[in-house]
Amino acid sequence: MSPPETAAAEKRPVALLLGPRLEALSGVSTHLSLLLRSRLADDFSLLHFQVGSEGRNEDRMARWARLLVSPFRLAAAVVASGAAIVHINTALNARAYWRDLAHMVVAKLCGARVLYQVHGGALPQVFLGTSRVLVAFLRATLQLPDAIVVLARAELAAFREFVPRQQVLALPNAVDCAPYARLARSHADADAPLRLLYIGRLAREKGLHETLQGLKLALVRGIRAELIVAGSGPEGAQLKRSAAQFSLGNDVVFVGPVSGEGRYTLLRWADASILASYAEGLPYALLESMAAGVPPIATRVGAIPDVVADGQHGLLIAPADPQAIARAILTLASDRKLLARMSEACRGRIANGYAIDRLARDFCRLYAEIYGAKKRVDAART
Repeated sequence: MSPPETAAAEKRPVALLLGPRLEALSGVSTHLSLLLRSRLADDFSLLHFQVGSEGRNEDRMARWARLLVSPFRLAAAVVASGAAIVHINTALNARAYWRDLAHMVVAKLCGARVLYQVHGGALPQVFLGTSRVLVAFLRATLQLPDAIVVLARAELAAFREFVPRQQVLALPNAVDCAPYARLARSHADADAPLRLLYIGRLAREKGLHETLQGLKLALVRGIRAELIVAGSGPEGAQLKRSAAQFSLGNDVVFVGPVSGEGRYTLLRWADASILASYAEGLPYALLESMAAGVPPIATRVGAIPDVVADGQHGLLIAPADPQAIARAILTLASDRKLLARMSEACRGRIANGYAIDRLARDFCRLYAEIYGAKKRVDAART
């Protein structure tokens, strides 16, 4: 006879969660890791199925071979595990859409229910341009999942308009607040440099070149500020050259990727974070910094305005605007009492609306609904 714990685990319906390698430094990897460790695992047996290029070291031929084989591997995994749900974590960009369309079709053919979670990218109205054929194709494929999950209210409205007969829900990302709540905040004196922090991928679309320009403009105006950039990516070398060109060698430090205690140390150090992206879903770097009481300077993109009330939890700016970044730095450096109020407001905002227990409950209800529908269909067929 199986032990009680084993028997209970065997009765739980299986959900395959598709996404990048869990150790990769990406928002989707963080999302998957949090779900796999959450209370969702009490009711469903959660298995990770790796897709995507994050965390892989492969040439073009190896990548194409992986893309061709991956749908067949997924079919084998669904059959072997008896998965009732396949939870696809994707984005509405060309690479992710076409890759995960194959995964979605295979999962449906294998009899699994499909949850299609979109982590940013274009809105469906503009994704494939103005071609009527391509738009009709996209609309048809977005009818295939049993539910679509998005991160932002703007995305929710757009998807519901584009596929009105599809079930579309907004389930924002969430974090485990406990380790961030333990980080003590010590606000610097008004005459101390404003300590700014960026954690994330070093890519042009993250607005880091504008961040350096904005910092330089603030320093020229007499503001004392310093910036730590933590991460790696294709723009790393160019950003270092730009920092030198702007004579920011004493004001900007590049520390490479950080995780664990290194990440907590930087969040404890920072007065404010900066995220000047051109586009986003709902970045975990934002949620983590706010949970640690570090107010953001962030662009009004994706789900960021859903989380950050301008002037209450941080400062919102337009993308690609170094002058706006400079003004935001000036505001926070000149008003440390405002910064302290924002810090407390940030922690409350995340604890009350973006904690992992809330997200686990939301997904548990959605999984149960999808699984219940599958059981009813299977029963009708027998």
